[in-house]
Amino acid sequence: MSTPILVTGASSFVGIHTIVQLIERGYSVRGTVRSTAKEAEVREAVEKMGQPNDRLEFKAADLEQDSGWNEAMQSVEYVLHIASPFPLYEPEKEDDLIIPAVQGTLRVLRAAHKAGVKRVVQVSSVAAISAGHVENNKVFTEDDWSIVENEIGAYAKSKTLAERAAWDFINGDENTNHMELVTINPPLILGPVPNKNFRTSVELIRTYMLGQVPGVGRIKMGLVDVRDVAAAIILGMTTPEAAGNRFLCSSGTLWLKEIAGTLHDEYAPRGYKIPTFEFPSWIVRLLGLFDKKIARVTEELDRDFEQSNEKAKRILKWNPRAEREAVLAMAESLIEQGFV
Repeated sequence: MSTPILVTGASSFVGIHTIVQLIERGYSVRGTVRSTAKEAEVREAVEKMGQPNDRLEFKAADLEQDSGWNEAMQSVEYVLHIASPFPLYEPEKEDDLIIPAVQGTLRVLRAAHKAGVKRVVQVSSVAAISAGHVENNKVFTEDDWSIVENEIGAYAKSKTLAERAAWDFINGDENTNHMELVTINPPLILGPVPNKNFRTSVELIRTYMLGQVPGVGRIKMGLVDVRDVAAAIILGMTTPEAAGNRFLCSSGTLWLKEIAGTLHDEYAPRGYKIPTFEFPSWIVRLLGLFDKKIARVTEELDRDFEQSNEKAKRILKWNPRAEREAVLAMAESLIEQGFV
């Protein structure tokens, strides 16, 4: 393709892996970064991962500013909208996260529409699907939406409202060009970390590898490898039937004890002290009163669920790696990068 693919959030964990796969497939890529100071870092990561960076260009554009977006969209048919804030802690005011997420999404969509873009693939989250549901043993699908009226936290609320706003734009009167939208909704993203630019999603595995906690809570998590998320994003761009659809892109689910056990089996022989003890849930709730990181997950204690990837497999022909491979790939890259 002669026109570049626009990737927002080019310096992010998912952004770098997506750029690498696009270049590998022969595309030219234009990446947006908040500051061009990030350009060298992304180029280095792409080259380190085995791809040339001569078909890669950058534009400065911030989700909270109008400037830069019209220029970034010039001569672009496809936008892969990956940029999004993912904080480690709950903000003091939820609107500090929600307003930039919603307005940033609409800013990108309006600039894309103005430029005549054919399709936008937005990376949303399973946080826009499963948060706020209290029933047990539920199998989540793309038909589900998070219940923002419940106490779901600022991040889940921001992802839900941003994706809702995107679909409202696409299905509303403002979309006179009939621009298409696809959303990719991954759970916790693991897999190989491309550089030392620390990411929030790394924190779970890093904490276990460093032995910073004495045990784990009885919490289940959906997982997916970052390389499979990048593949799903590109399939969302290239698959004609994907238009107008959400895709829950999960490899599957594991209890934290299973994640810790996987790491322990592999790395304990190499001297890593990885906790495998599962705390009673009442103790975790008590600890959450004193630790913000723990408090963030206490609502998930003891909740059993599954995440269906049937739609992504059927329409996108998506075939993800096993959960265990994603866990170990991240751990190995943390060792290589000197994080642990």
